[in-house]
Amino acid sequence: MIATITLGASFAPLAVHLSPLLVAAPTCTGAYARTRFTAGVALIASAAVVVVDRNDGLLHSPLMPIHIGAVLAVSAFVLVSRAVHDRDLRELAQVRAVAEAAQRVLLRPVPGELGPLRVASMYRAATAHALVGGDLYAASRTGDATRILIGDVRGKGLPAIDDASAVLSAFREAAHRRCTLPELAASLERSVRRHLGELADRDPHSAERFTTALLIELADDEDEVKTVSCGHPPPLLHHDGQVNPLPMAQPAPPLGLAGDTPDAFHLDVAAFGCGDTLLLYTDGLAEARNSTGDFFPVLDRAATWDWGYPSRLLHQVSCDIDSYAGRHLKDDLALLAVHRPPRPDRFGDAP
Repeated sequence: MIATITLGASFAPLAVHLSPLLVAAPTCTGAYARTRFTAGVALIASAAVVVVDRNDGLLHSPLMPIHIGAVLAVSAFVLVSRAVHDRDLRELAQVRAVAEAAQRVLLRPVPGELGPLRVASMYRAATAHALVGGDLYAASRTGDATRILIGDVRGKGLPAIDDASAVLSAFREAAHRRCTLPELAASLERSVRRHLGELADRDPHSAERFTTALLIELADDEDEVKTVSCGHPPPLLHHDGQVNPLPMAQPAPPLGLAGDTPDAFHLDVAAFGCGDTLLLYTDGLAEARNSTGDFFPVLDRAATWDWGYPSRLLHQVSCDIDSYAGRHLKDDLALLAVHRPPRPDRFGDAP
């Protein structure tokens, strides 16, 4: 811009003074460049004013100081504004770094391998710039078995993080114990009740808060999956080329509304052999809508996904829901895929 105006002034009539246009250079630069670069452009623009005004015969005219003063005054205002903006950007970057670190501590990444299982996870928060919302998942090794939790706190986004944190902390503490899944579910229920009881004084609606949850256990040497559902959508099971919801005979109420003894939770057992894959998800998947208000057809679309590799499966699910409902989901979405690969034979090769 400075070069164009300076060059144009050399061909313009002497009566036409283009040097006032140079004030646009630092003004435009301040919109996208940092303070130092903007200051450099302001100095170059001021020098260009002298060159243009000298070419116009204004070297000893009172107009040249006015032109230079105008460029310097506007540049000073732009530099102050840019400095304040840069300070805010630095503070925002620090706040984001702290928030991301705290959210990663809350929702720890699931390892790609848990015992003989291959696992992948994905989380998409409805709140912009958030990594965690009201959905949750966690996985833990307990002896020769893997236990996995997926859940959905009532509500969404950042306000639900408090309840999600309570459930995750309770699961990580209790999952390592040598107990059955119903006993684990009862332990989570008691923890959630204590958490809600502590909130009762400052939140009169704490009694209305609850968390749907699904607990699964996969033993290393057993071709079956054990599940306890607390009002959570059943996972999808891919077996022999077919995709069906995992049967849930008697789902319990969500955590916070269920019983606090093991007999309040029903244990379901289903086959889960080599080559099978489970897809655990929250209602952000099933309740995603397109522009006409239709829900995402989970089962219909599931038949088109590649179920052999968990990470690829989750990528396809995410792309599929983006094409159906748009990239900005209105609810948090948690996905977790678990695949049991074929066992190696005695020679160390997969059959």
